[in-house]
Amino acid sequence: MQAVTEALLDLLRTGQAGALATVVQVSGSTPQVAGARLLLRADGSAVGTIGGGAIERAVLAALADVQQRGVAKLMSWDLGRDLGMCCGGSMGVFLEPIGATPRLWVCGAGHVAQPTAALGRSVGFELVIVDEREDWNTAERFPHCRRELGDPADVLRRAELGGRDWILITSHDHRLDEEVLQAALQTPARYIGLVGSRRKVYRLLQRITLRQGALDTTRLYAPVGLNLGALTPEEIAVSILSEIIALRHGVASLEHLRAVDDARLAQLLSESAGAEDDREAEG
Repeated sequence: MQAVTEALLDLLRTGQAGALATVVQVSGSTPQVAGARLLLRADGSAVGTIGGGAIERAVLAALADVQQRGVAKLMSWDLGRDLGMCCGGSMGVFLEPIGATPRLWVCGAGHVAQPTAALGRSVGFELVIVDEREDWNTAERFPHCRRELGDPADVLRRAELGGRDWILITSHDHRLDEEVLQAALQTPARYIGLVGSRRKVYRLLQRITLRQGALDTTRLYAPVGLNLGALTPEEIAVSILSEIIALRHGVASLEHLRAVDDARLAQLLSESAGAEDDREAEG
């Protein structure tokens, strides 16, 4: 039991996915007792046991399905009739998906950040507000949020980010946005959102491409949000969280504002690469 508990805590700390099976009912002769647990990690490895043999193979297959679908369920097996085991008893097993609380890093503590943080907390995100301005990044403006007083780019470089992390960039100047975006693209965060116009997105990505070469923009949503016609900071917050929720649940049929797939962006990045080649040739 201790090994399963420690492995479960490790999954939660690192933001990895998994699924947990707990025996909740036994009748007759069974290979395990109520309370036995089996944890399946995302890489296919398992910790614990609910008895081995055919029942364990069946439960592992069910756990893989639960992990993929993200929906808990209760299943039962008659060990003799369903699985051909000689035990002859029956077992009821509760299967639940495991995942750490999603974490949203809001880089910039301005007018959009405040309603975004409040809405993010209400839909289950852990909030981290990153801004070096002490008069903006306050407990009064961001209650129940973790606050990091420092340069957002430096904070992202030091942080241990993973699949549970979502990054929103909404700082108070373009230069800082550029530095934070470059740092964010080098993390394994699940999502990177950038507040700003398409022109701003193009320009920042051009400049970053000139410095470090080809970029992987598959996780970048810029401009950020769904096309809701949002104007006020509160409406923009709804647009941003709507996009994040849709992506979290795999809904792909909505209209995003992102421009990173546009042919214009591909052209601009190609021109940037060409300019870099020309400078190298001249050198």
